[in-house]
Amino acid sequence: MLKNEMTELLNIEYPIIQAPMAGGITTSQLVSAVSNSGGLGMVGAGYMSPDAMQEQIKEIKQLTTGNFGVNLFVPNEFHVTPDEIESAENALKPIREKLKLEDQRQLDLPDYKMNIEIFEELIQIVINENIRVCSFTFGLPPKEIVRELKTHNIILLGTATTVREAIEAENSGMDAVIVQGSEAGGHRGNFISGDKESLIGLISLIPQVADHVKIPVIAAGGIMDGRGLMASLCLGAKAVQMGTAFLTCTESGAHQLYKNAILDASEDQMVLTNAFSGKWARGMKNRFIEEMQEKEVPFPQFPVQNALTQSIRKASAAQNNPEFMSIWSGQSPRLAKTQSAEDLIRRIVNDANNIHL
Repeated sequence: MLKNEMTELLNIEYPIIQAPMAGGITTSQLVSAVSNSGGLGMVGAGYMSPDAMQEQIKEIKQLTTGNFGVNLFVPNEFHVTPDEIESAENALKPIREKLKLEDQRQLDLPDYKMNIEIFEELIQIVINENIRVCSFTFGLPPKEIVRELKTHNIILLGTATTVREAIEAENSGMDAVIVQGSEAGGHRGNFISGDKESLIGLISLIPQVADHVKIPVIAAGGIMDGRGLMASLCLGAKAVQMGTAFLTCTESGAHQLYKNAILDASEDQMVLTNAFSGKWARGMKNRFIEEMQEKEVPFPQFPVQNALTQSIRKASAAQNNPEFMSIWSGQSPRLAKTQSAEDLIRRIVNDANNIHL
């Protein structure tokens, strides 16, 4: 019942994709466990160096013979002024003092040209390592990169938050499109529509996209169980991509504080903030978000603000203090469980097969 053109395209048993959560959550153990259980494991390589990604790919190949993929962030130009950085640093200073961190004014900030060079190196590793699936977030890769990946028969997945973005993904040569509803945790993949304009709920987004593109649709945002999978399929999706559900799995690399926070959270604690990274993302409200809201300063664009807060997030985790960590989560935390990835997939499939439409 769950076999379709998407499972055939991705060479997987079930139409379930583990979201490529960047920042160390998608460990080799998590990715391989998903692939070994019939889903598609995905490496969240958004913040990885080429060497780190190469090493992880080699590890995963030792742990699974199943298909798995890699997700990359498409570099975008960003413009920041010294005044914006100064303003953000002043806002962050009291938090640094609480965490006993040194001033960061000599920090090397992200460089757009360097980001492009790293992106191109990561693309080359995907090709050299014969990765079968590559997905993209925050935009679409240049045409020449799409052409090169296609010559190596790599399946390409774009991320969209509106019908217009989904159509653009199809026109660019993507083989399928991940449609990300406003329920999704962490950063969303909008790249044409503005942050507020792209906040469309998944139940509205799936059928509209399905009616306007010919490529398969993959649903993402707040899906945690067999009910979410079947609802997505009924609305026109061919597969689902799930993040928060896998984040609390035993194989996930999320800090235990992070997992516990989600397991104890309610849906009304999940808010949108750009204070951690300079790009709007959904996560659990904590002291960092509250204090930054009170200051009402304009934060530098992603990835600059992300670099400015990196030491704060790391120190908060190291000090077992969740109040200054970025606890990204979708809007369905009450459905999160502590379980293995294999048990999660088995439960989703069993529940889906027991739903009579």
